[in-house]
Amino acid sequence: MESRTFMNTGKQQKPVLTGQRFKTRKRDEKEKFEPTVFRDTIILGLNEAGGDLDAVAKFLDVTGSRLDYRRYADTLFDILIAGSMLAPGGTRIDEGDKTKVTEHCVFTTKENHANLRHYAQVFNKLIRRYKYLQNAFEEEIKKLLLFLKAFSESEQTKLAMLTGILLANGTLPPPILTSLFSDNVVKEGISASFAVKMFKAWISEKDANAVTSALRKANLDKKLLELFPANKQNMEHFSKYFNEAGLKELSDFMRVQQSQGTRKELQKELQERLSQDCPIREMVVYVKEEMKRSALQEQAVIGLLWNILMNAVEWNKKEELVTEQALKHLKHYAPLLAAFSTQGQSELVLLLRIQEYCYDNIHFMKSFSKIVVLFYKADVLSEEAILRWYKDTHTTKGKGVFVEQMKKFVEWLQNAEEESESEGEED
Repeated sequence: MESRTFMNTGKQQKPVLTGQRFKTRKRDEKEKFEPTVFRDTIILGLNEAGGDLDAVAKFLDVTGSRLDYRRYADTLFDILIAGSMLAPGGTRIDEGDKTKVTEHCVFTTKENHANLRHYAQVFNKLIRRYKYLQNAFEEEIKKLLLFLKAFSESEQTKLAMLTGILLANGTLPPPILTSLFSDNVVKEGISASFAVKMFKAWISEKDANAVTSALRKANLDKKLLELFPANKQNMEHFSKYFNEAGLKELSDFMRVQQSQGTRKELQKELQERLSQDCPIREMVVYVKEEMKRSALQEQAVIGLLWNILMNAVEWNKKEELVTEQALKHLKHYAPLLAAFSTQGQSELVLLLRIQEYCYDNIHFMKSFSKIVVLFYKADVLSEEAILRWYKDTHTTKGKGVFVEQMKKFVEWLQNAEEESESEGEED
């Protein structure tokens, strides 16, 4: 019987089946797409749709089921806005090749609000259908804002209008505007020019209050001065520029925001200087510089100074002692107040602050007239302002008490005024 010897050659090879067909999943098909293939498909569809934006929206909706929008979102948005793929910096790729660019995009549409609102609807529909595109679209706009220098003035204007409309309808969030504060677009004056066109479009869709509210929520309200180069970052230039652009509401809003911010900083600094017994002359110089830099009005400053001075002291709880303590303190700082009560309106603001303080702090109820007389003698308050307060400008807070306190002094002022007039007639 013939014997056979089997040699152990290790692991036996598994049989291989030939001719088997593997089913390819759609996901694997998508992986085969390259940016250029994706680009060609999108451009062909846009060219076939022509200027019919409803057809464009429908094409984008249907095509997203077979093309990988997630992978090539930047290419998609480049084409929809600029008509071609963009290189870093904003230059067009394949600009000279008509088969690789489209004439049907945001940058080539007519420069009017209605057209750009229609384009905004295309983006709204696309992002509602493919929600994963939201972040990519925000990144695209932030990128394009950094590339503004590479675009023509007309293209910048269209992008500004589109951005304003998309901000108004909520497709874009306000934080995307941080790109406008980049030095490369600020120093050319592009950021400010873009911003006013964008804000006008935004206000046209909503109103100025909606815009300012959105800016405040995004903590952008105090950054708007940074739209201008460093040497122009002041309220005077901002107001002039925005007023001339027809955006007085934003100019007024910014002035209020700037004033509030400045007042907080001013208050903090003055409190520090008071605690260190800083010379009054130095404080006057500092405050005047801040007023000029931030366009602060004297009426706002005088009220602020009064509050700071009264909060700087721990007042005696005994009514008979607090008046003496207050008069000593206020006499020392009268020159500081006098420097910022040069206008009739400022004097009235100060008088009303004194009245409110004395009413709200019961230990000061009998101090009102003595403080006013002190300020009259120290040239902080004028005769005219005191008489005007007495006759009709006082508030209802403690009105009867304080008017009665001032009665004898006011009579003395009026008599002195009459004597002065009669002496003038005799001369």
